[in-house]
Amino acid sequence: MSAATAASSRGLRFNSGNGPGLVPVDIAHPKYMGLVDPGTAFWSLVEKGSLAEVLEDGEFLARYREKASAFHAEMQELRFGLGLSAVYVNPTERCNLNCGYCYIPEGLRKAGGQMDAATLCRALEALKAHFKASLPEGRKASIIFHGAEPLLCKAELREAIERFKDDFRFGVQTNGTLLDAPLAAFLMEHGVGIGLSLDASTAAMAGRTRKTWGGEGVFEKTLAAMDLLRGYQGHNVICTVTRENMASLPELVEFLHQREVPATMLNMLRCTLPAARGLKPRDEEVFPRFMAALERADQLRQQTGRKLVVANFANILVSILAPTARRLMCDLSPCGGGRAFFALAPDGGMFPCSEFIGLPEFCGGNLFAGAIPAALESAAFKKVTGRKVEDIEPCSRCAIRHFCGSPCPAEAHEMSGGMDKPGAFCEFYEEQVRYAFRLIADGRAGHFLWDRWDEGTEDTFEI
Repeated sequence: MSAATAASSRGLRFNSGNGPGLVPVDIAHPKYMGLVDPGTAFWSLVEKGSLAEVLEDGEFLARYREKASAFHAEMQELRFGLGLSAVYVNPTERCNLNCGYCYIPEGLRKAGGQMDAATLCRALEALKAHFKASLPEGRKASIIFHGAEPLLCKAELREAIERFKDDFRFGVQTNGTLLDAPLAAFLMEHGVGIGLSLDASTAAMAGRTRKTWGGEGVFEKTLAAMDLLRGYQGHNVICTVTRENMASLPELVEFLHQREVPATMLNMLRCTLPAARGLKPRDEEVFPRFMAALERADQLRQQTGRKLVVANFANILVSILAPTARRLMCDLSPCGGGRAFFALAPDGGMFPCSEFIGLPEFCGGNLFAGAIPAALESAAFKKVTGRKVEDIEPCSRCAIRHFCGSPCPAEAHEMSGGMDKPGAFCEFYEEQVRYAFRLIADGRAGHFLWDRWDEGTEDTFEI
């Protein structure tokens, strides 16, 4: 899809019953505005002052009408047709840290369940059997070891990865404090994706929210883990953005770029539990810092020729440019939880997402006692997979609802009291989308995306 432009102004003709439901969107650009069909996620950029002529352009509307049903079908498949292809395996509910914003209840992090090697391998055998029957031949499902802190089970993970290395693509999300040289070498040798957690570029700032149970920061230990992974393209660093660290995001981006980190995520904290809500940044305060961090990443790209991709923003860009090419499934309605992936607790409990572990009503069954398809169809999972922006106010009236998805269901349920409530960062997502459109209008979008991000995509509408 490319910009549609015109030079003069005549009467409007849209949302009349005779044409597509196209909605003008102010993207805060000096030359262009957006034109969006909220139902299909179709968009165009229009010169300011030319909106009326564009909407009366017979060729434009006729060609769009020809494609509108295909756009709708594409979005329906993305939203409702994807099958299970990944599992977040939580081998332990325990953690050696006590981060102030963690979504896992404190009691579980102190003394929760933990898998032994036999139990973990038994779980992977069950998952292997399911995916062998459900995925096309030759396609591997993803297993992401998640938590709490999965490296509390170092020996168990090594055994599982070695045993099932030909059956799954593996990843691990860790705070990095327990990553040693032998384990790092093993994970890199097996091509395991590795996500580390770091919230700031200084020990003092990082230690405000990420600390041990004794209150000590772990900045130096995380840096040691980063050093072990330097040069490995299969790793990334996740920053949880709070009111404590939001002002330092540009400095963090510079710090990560200097250490040759290939990708990061600057994720707004999830407000699922009450403790996290006290750390929530205000949307209007955090977005300028977030945008400054993105701009700093682009400045560094220009200076060095090397990108640091901010993956969560890149996903917003891709949701506009090519919706079905997005890599993350949070910014979509329904989200990927309970349909494209689920989370496995140490006792075999199956939850739509790791955000729901600790909320018993969202357990869809036990892997060791029942079939995965039954969990996917359970009432617990349906609460999540049935959450649609069309049923959420004001999301149902929002032009950008399919670029945002009103995340997160766990957050909405616990913070706002229901699945029919919006997520915690509505205005932040609006500003992200406006900024993304400005980058597209200025021809800069590719600077913020993965190299070769569009391989396998094709243009479906251009005028």
